[in-house]
Amino acid sequence: MLLGAAVGAVNMLPHAVAIALARGVARLMFHVFRFKRARTLKRIRTVFPGIPDREARRIARESLSNMACNAVEMFRAHKFTKKWIDAHVEDIGVYAERLRALQALGRGVVVMVPHMGNWDMAAWAMARHGVRLFALAARQKNPYVDAWMNRMRSTGMEVVMRGSPRTMREIVSRLAAGQAFAILPDLRVPQKDVQVPFLGGTANVSHAGASFALSNGSPVVVAVLRRKGRKHTFSHLATIMPRPESEWPQAPTKAARRRLETERIMREAMALLDKEIRSTPGQWFWYNKRWLLQPL
Repeated sequence: MLLGAAVGAVNMLPHAVAIALARGVARLMFHVFRFKRARTLKRIRTVFPGIPDREARRIARESLSNMACNAVEMFRAHKFTKKWIDAHVEDIGVYAERLRALQALGRGVVVMVPHMGNWDMAAWAMARHGVRLFALAARQKNPYVDAWMNRMRSTGMEVVMRGSPRTMREIVSRLAAGQAFAILPDLRVPQKDVQVPFLGGTANVSHAGASFALSNGSPVVVAVLRRKGRKHTFSHLATIMPRPESEWPQAPTKAARRRLETERIMREAMALLDKEIRSTPGQWFWYNKRWLLQPL
């Protein structure tokens, strides 16, 4: 009921007013209620040793504001027309055409995006330009919230639910059919996986995205959608191509060689994301409870 009331209220407002309201709520949460403030500032100082207190607070405040704006945009996702997208997401038509060109290769595309800016907006924007993505999603504890989030996301991409015995086969078959698979690299999987240097520490990341790309020979697009005032800007950081089996690193078994190749892809992708986060740290989701630099 509360979620429905919030969605209704936000949709009654002009977009600019709704975003301004979200930023005001974020400032209140940061300065008055100090929402996860101490823990977040500690995380920022871990990554940027010696950072001035004022700058650390600015990064934390901007990150929280971005999170609030993301919520408002999810509330309003069903209203985003192609005209609205073109006015609010810079050069999206150019990047949609690039993604279509990669899809035309017929091997599918794996799109890796980090928890920066509004990652859902990338899917909504691509969909308005005729490029549908699909993604994995976990079920929310509250079934009503789960159903609502899936409805909002479905305006930009198809959702494949985690946990089904058919999930992995469905992803592989969709990629084989030339579809684009959007994935946010899981930064702290519960079991030991790919260990990568990241933000001054070691992150334990899932190899899943690279493994799916390797299975189909799919190019891996590493991209970021940053917030820019009330608008967004899309950045295609790189396209990483899986190498043919003859060029995989040497190892005693094929499985071991395959594993080394997936690790190469993930390390290259995470290095690009590390550089991007450091250049615009306020866009990164520092409030994530699954903080990657904590021990397993």
